[in-house]
Amino acid sequence: MPDLTPLATMRSGAVPRFPVSLPYRLALAWCGFLALMLVIYGLGLDFTLADALYRWQGGEWALQDHVLLQDWLHQGGRTLSQWMGAGVIVALLASLLPTPLRRWRRALLFLFLAVAASTLSISILKQLVSMECPWDLARYGGDWPFVGLLEWRPSGMPDTACFPAGHASAGYAWLALYFFLAATWPRWRWLGLATGLGLGLAFGIAQQLRGAHFLSHDLWTLMLCWTISTLLASWLLPAWHLPQRRLTLPPNTDETSPDA
Repeated sequence: MPDLTPLATMRSGAVPRFPVSLPYRLALAWCGFLALMLVIYGLGLDFTLADALYRWQGGEWALQDHVLLQDWLHQGGRTLSQWMGAGVIVALLASLLPTPLRRWRRALLFLFLAVAASTLSISILKQLVSMECPWDLARYGGDWPFVGLLEWRPSGMPDTACFPAGHASAGYAWLALYFFLAATWPRWRWLGLATGLGLGLAFGIAQQLRGAHFLSHDLWTLMLCWTISTLLASWLLPAWHLPQRRLTLPPNTDETSPDA
C-alpha cells in the first residue's frame, strides 16, 4: 500500500518534516568525534587516566590477572558475546523455515551482519595498525616508547595489535540491537541501546584497569561499531527510524489506511 503519511500531514495543516540525509548525519557525527579525539590527544587525557589507574594499583598493573577482570569480564565476556551471536544465527536459520520468525528474517539478517561486521572490522584494523598497549610502554614498566597513531614508528619496534579495542567490540557490536528492536519492537529499542553500551563499557573499563587499552582505543571502537550498524540499518532496515504505529487519518476522509 502507498505511504499516506505525507497526505495525512498536509490535511492536518502541519508542515512536513524531512529527515536529514544519512551521509550528512554521519559526516557531522564523525567531525564531532574527530574533534573529541583531538581534544583527548591534545590534553593527554589518555595518559592522565592511565597514570591515575597505574598509581592507584601501586605503580604496576596489579589487576592485570585479577579473576574478575581476566576470567569473568575478559574471557567470560567474550564467551557471552559468542553465545549471543550463536543465538542470532539459530534465530536467523529458523527464519528461513515456515516459523513465526519468518517475518523478522530481514531484521535478523541485519543483526547478524552488523555484529559480525563490527567485530571483524575491529579485528582487521588491529592487525593493520601497530600501537602499543599501556602495559607495553616504558612509562608503565614496559619496554617501548609511546608512538602516536599518525607518527612514524622507529625501526626495530615490534608490530603490536592494541588499537582499536578488540574486546570492547564484543560489547559495542551489540549496539545493533537498538536498530534491530527499533524495526521490530520499538518500545524496547532503548533497552537494546543500553545493552550494547553497557557491555562495551564493562569490557572496555575492565581492559583499561588491566593496562590493555587507553580510553581513546575504546572510543574508536564505539564509533566504528555505531557507524557500521547505522550504515547496515539504512540498507537493510530503511524504515528503522520511523515511528512504528498505525497511521490515523483526519476525520471525514475516505482514504484507506495502510494497515487495512
